[in-house]
Amino acid sequence: METVIRGLILYVFLMLIFRISGKRTLYEATVFDFVLLLIIAETAEQALVGEDHSLMNSFVLIITLLLTDISLSLLKQKYKGFGNVLDGVPVILLDDGKLLHERLKKVRVDEADIMESARALRGLERLDQIKYAILEKDGKITIIPKEHEQKEIEKV
Repeated sequence: METVIRGLILYVFLMLIFRISGKRTLYEATVFDFVLLLIIAETAEQALVGEDHSLMNSFVLIITLLLTDISLSLLKQKYKGFGNVLDGVPVILLDDGKLLHERLKKVRVDEADIMESARALRGLERLDQIKYAILEKDGKITIIPKEHEQKEIEKV
């Protein structure tokens, strides 16, 4: 039973930590982020198994974590608000070519991140060509060009 409780506590703790750390942390990981993730994984493994390195303990942990994940996904389907709390909601970062600085600061995204997505996804070169930039729940930035910019892109 101790194994199940350890698994549940660690699962909830890691969900909270990654939720607090922000959407961009998981989507565009740098080398530093990757190393940190490896260290977290190793630390979590030690916390989960403790002194018990048996095969049965591993099976119990895997089943506990999978059942927890399935339960959370079912709760998200049944209660939309619960999903918003766990996964977050999309955030508009740029509206009609104007940066929304408070939102940028809150989600730790800067103009360079938006422009990188604008170039990569739409071939846009300036903020004034963008109608909306939206930070999605998965950490990606969606770019919606202004209407006349979209028509210019389609001509090329």
